[in-house]
Amino acid sequence: MSVATQLEEVRRRVADAEKRSGRPAGSVQLMAVSKTFSADDVAQAYAVGQRLFGENRLQEALGKIPQLPQDCRWHLIGPLQRNKVRKALESRIELIQAVEKMSTAEAISRIAGELAQIASVLIEVNIDSEPSKHGFSAQELRDGWSSLVALPHLRICGLMCIPAPTEDPEQSRPAFSALRELAEELRKRGPLPLEVLSMGMSHDFEVAIEEGSTLVRVGSAIFGNRAYPSPVTA
Repeated sequence: MSVATQLEEVRRRVADAEKRSGRPAGSVQLMAVSKTFSADDVAQAYAVGQRLFGENRLQEALGKIPQLPQDCRWHLIGPLQRNKVRKALESRIELIQAVEKMSTAEAISRIAGELAQIASVLIEVNIDSEPSKHGFSAQELRDGWSSLVALPHLRICGLMCIPAPTEDPEQSRPAFSALRELAEELRKRGPLPLEVLSMGMSHDFEVAIEEGSTLVRVGSAIFGNRAYPSPVTA
């Protein structure tokens, strides 16, 4: 199927999940995750009205952004190395989704200050406490919350998570629920509304919407399966 056809199907599923959850139509943002796909693929989605795109790697994003219309919106959804923070903030990326530790948050705030900016970010939570995953644990985030919200050039818009991989989307439901509850707890502590909950990908975005996601990150269900380069062998 074409990108346009697959995108329309994903939009229908998002709308159905909103309706099932008793949420207003259009309350969930759909991000098309374009990592590893070409600017031509992105242009196909743009042609049928998609404007929000996500990239995992800054270098890949910087290569695509100039090739596409100015009204495309870009989020960085993968880890950001501290030595690349300045490049990210000087680009057209509007939201850094994966601030995974305090030192990264501090670097972003410091460099944003040098650039006379306020950087918009999401805090990545390792909601399943997986040793191999990036992100604050729920308790680390609670303990460090006052320090995070005090960073002067950081706008914390919400939280994001990537649950443990599972074939059954229902098995991700507890993780999504836990992130929603953590956001509610932090809202009560103030002073931030934390309006964005970025959770749900191609295989589980409907469950994520049912559990309160406001932004779903969908790649393969729109663009098709990714063809990763084969490893080089001697």
